[in-house]
Amino acid sequence: MKNILWVLLLVSNFLLPQTEAKSNSLHQAIVGKQRSVEHKQRDKYRHPQQTLEFFDVKNNMTVVEVWPGEGWYTEILAPYLKDHGKLYAAHFSADADEAYFKKNLNEFVKKIKTQPKVYGKVKLTVLQPPKFLQIAPDGSADRVLTFRNVHNWMKGDQAAAVFNAMYKALKPGGILGVVEHRNSTLKPQDTKAASGYVSEDYVIALARNAGFEFLGKSEINANSKDTKDYPEGVWTLPPALRLKDKDREKYLAIGESDRMTIKFIKPR
Repeated sequence: MKNILWVLLLVSNFLLPQTEAKSNSLHQAIVGKQRSVEHKQRDKYRHPQQTLEFFDVKNNMTVVEVWPGEGWYTEILAPYLKDHGKLYAAHFSADADEAYFKKNLNEFVKKIKTQPKVYGKVKLTVLQPPKFLQIAPDGSADRVLTFRNVHNWMKGDQAAAVFNAMYKALKPGGILGVVEHRNSTLKPQDTKAASGYVSEDYVIALARNAGFEFLGKSEINANSKDTKDYPEGVWTLPPALRLKDKDREKYLAIGESDRMTIKFIKPR
């Protein structure tokens, strides 16, 4: 009996570090050296650990990051998924008309090419409505994630098309995670989202119209200091600080925008 107990103790001691390592792998990606100090300083506003856990992202999943920009979240998702999962980065088209799109894409491509150990397995796809809408093979993704992009799609009357594309990419039972600058419920929603703010109800309607079911929301990325009434819209706040030195300390004290964090499910 003593021998059996001794064996069980040894096995449990062996398994415990492996279990802890698996549960801590997201944290390890967040604190990893592949992330810049500047990006890590924004964790207090963006809460990547809590946000990805709310979206229930596991390291063995197929995940699509939609319009990753310079790769703030890619720096976390790529190392987290590279050994057991798969990451698609649905970025701008190299043939895009706007210079900003081309520049942003080129910087992202340079980033992933210069660190192949971190980003070598990232699959680059194209999202540029109305021409390019396949962000991943149909029905292949466990999770589709987008961070502060809905207002951009609304500006170009592309939101409905993008939500449909995200729906197509997901497996039945897959989850769409959305983080977006949250508009006041007291203000009517501008369908072009010129201020950068979007109401939760508007995002929920876009998702439901594409076939999604509402799954839940979190206040992880809320900011009660954000009054949402600035001369340059949401870009008045950090990190953009479009007014530059004018009232800079005031806007730094407010911090980054108040954000909704919502998840939807593609019905089985």
